Formats: sequence, structure tokens, C-alpha cells
Amino acid sequence: AQATRRRAGQAGQKRPMNAAALPATLVTGASAAVREAAIAASLGQGVTAAAILEGLPDPRSILAASDSLEVHRIAPGCVCCTGNLVLRVTLNRVLRGRPARLFIGLANTEHLDQLRSWLQHPPYDQLLELTPDLRT
Repeated sequence: AQATRRRAGQAGQKRPMNAAALPATLVTGASAAVREAAIAASLGQGVTAAAILEGLPDPRSILAASDSLEVHRIAPGCVCCTGNLVLRVTLNRVLRGRPARLFIGLANTEHLDQLRSWLQHPPYDQLLELTPDLRT
């Protein structure tokens, strides 16, 4: 009950810019296996994280959902154009879970700057703090 009251009290509050914002890293690379290996190497012990991965899983994937890692896969395609709605819905669901860290793995970097810009505008500018890209 106390957690419900706390969440209800926070719902109407707007966070100051980037205060307690979720660190989010855009991950790019030649293949799903390489991107997922880079994410796995970046995971901290005891830190809850979420990964939104574009594209089909590699059969040799080393990322698997666990108590500390939430894995979401979205269809391959341009995440800032045709896949924007799917990414936005998935991202909103992830943010409700409040992980300590977020990774967004991208199969196509054609519109990477547009995606970064989109994540730096409301409402995500208040919720995410983009970290340097992880290029593999």
C-alpha cells in the first residue's frame, strides 16, 4: 500500500531534467551476436537492466532474460520511421519497470542521429540520459 501511495504521489511530479534519469546506451554492430555480446560485457553485477533489441535473435545469443535482465525484441526495420510506434510502446513498458540501465540494440544505423534526437525530446528527455554509443 505504501508503494502504491508513493507511486501515486510521484505520478503527477515532473522530474528535473536528467535527475535520476535512466542511463540508456545505443548499441550498434555488424551482427546481433556482436551487439548482444557487447551488451553482456557491459552488464553490471547486481544491476537490473533492460535490453530492447532490433531484429531476430542470433541462434548463438548469449543474452537471456533473468531476474536482473529484461530482454525485448522488436521487428527489424527503421526504428525512427516505420518501427517508431513499436519502439515507443516497448520503451514505455520498459520504463514502467524502472530498470537501472537500458540498452537499445540497433541492426541499422542509417537513422541513428534521428533516433538519438527523438530520445532527447519530451517525454524521454526527462526519463533517459543517453550515454556514449557502444559501437562494436
